[in-house]
Amino acid sequence: MKSLLLAGGRSSRMGFDKALFEIEGRPMIEHVAIALAGAGLEPIRIAVAKPSDVDKYGSAIGISLDIEWVLDSTPHAGPIEAIIEAISDLDEGSGLLQLAPVDYPRISEEVFNSLNESIGVSDSLIMPHDGKMSHPLLALIRPMEVLEEIGKNRSPLHVQFTDMKHSLLVVDSMTLTNVNTPDDLDRESASTK
Repeated sequence: MKSLLLAGGRSSRMGFDKALFEIEGRPMIEHVAIALAGAGLEPIRIAVAKPSDVDKYGSAIGISLDIEWVLDSTPHAGPIEAIIEAISDLDEGSGLLQLAPVDYPRISEEVFNSLNESIGVSDSLIMPHDGKMSHPLLALIRPMEVLEEIGKNRSPLHVQFTDMKHSLLVVDSMTLTNVNTPDDLDRESASTK
């Protein structure tokens, strides 16, 4: 496994399944999967909440990619639990793992490549930063080091990742556009016109 695409959320702030929302003719999940594959980060392990998501999202990804599906044992438990579950069966020599949530349709293979080129040898992870905030769900991590630390407390992931030895990579804020709400969709639509 070289990447983990997080697609098990409820999309409650959006009001409908954001993974399937089309931007420029493609569902958001496909935009992210294509960027991961373009950066050579296959196989892509996609974490989903329920078995029906495998068919639904598999059909939405219109190109043939090397995908492994992982079902969250506790649906909608959150990204920390999904990350722990998805990487807990890896062996010690697994190397680096690129995280990616389904709701970053502008993410690019160049960002993933830059994270890989920029991670420090002593870093547990590197996160992209847009000049205002970091984006922990787009972090490139050393899975075994991260697995030892996350979930020990109930702090949000960005707090836990910031407490670990990490680096930041400044990335254009448009590339790090997170589409979580109808207002985000409106801004995304306006930016493509």
